[in-house]
Amino acid sequence: MKHPSTYLAAFLFCLILTPTSLLAQNSDNNNSSESSGPRRFWQANVPGGNYIVAIDRISSISKHTYLIDGGLRVTEVVIDTSGNSLVRFYYIIPVSEDSNSNIGSGLTTRGKELLDKVGQRTGANVNSAVVKQYPATTHSKTVEFRISDEADLNQLYNSASNAWIKGTGRKFTIKAAQ
Repeated sequence: MKHPSTYLAAFLFCLILTPTSLLAQNSDNNNSSESSGPRRFWQANVPGGNYIVAIDRISSISKHTYLIDGGLRVTEVVIDTSGNSLVRFYYIIPVSEDSNSNIGSGLTTRGKELLDKVGQRTGANVNSAVVKQYPATTHSKTVEFRISDEADLNQLYNSASNAWIKGTGRKFTIKAAQ
């Protein structure tokens, strides 16, 4: 049987290797908005960039949640098109943030604080940075955006699916975290 400190060390090691897992924030703020957009197009303006697609080129929209190595929970929205690429909008969080564990919660909070300090020093917006580990997470012809709030991701999914079903242009915007 492994000693509890072994698990703690493994958890901290995973957090260091996957810093974006610490950056997801679940807030009650309404950081997103939706408005009429260009006719026949759905547009997303998010902190990591912009995406626009012709509504009649969308072939499917999905939203699902899964666990990955290192104890991370990912919720993602995928918009597939009849073109050459698809887009993934995802929210990622350590599983420990979903549990009632005070130890896991404290470590996650401390990790976020450290990464926020790094972001402040480097000028990088760590809350919207997509992290890929070549070749494991690099997907050919895939556009990816990281969303830092699960509620915003849910609203993005609703916006895209409603625009597609109704055939009306929409513009969805998530304000950059400050």
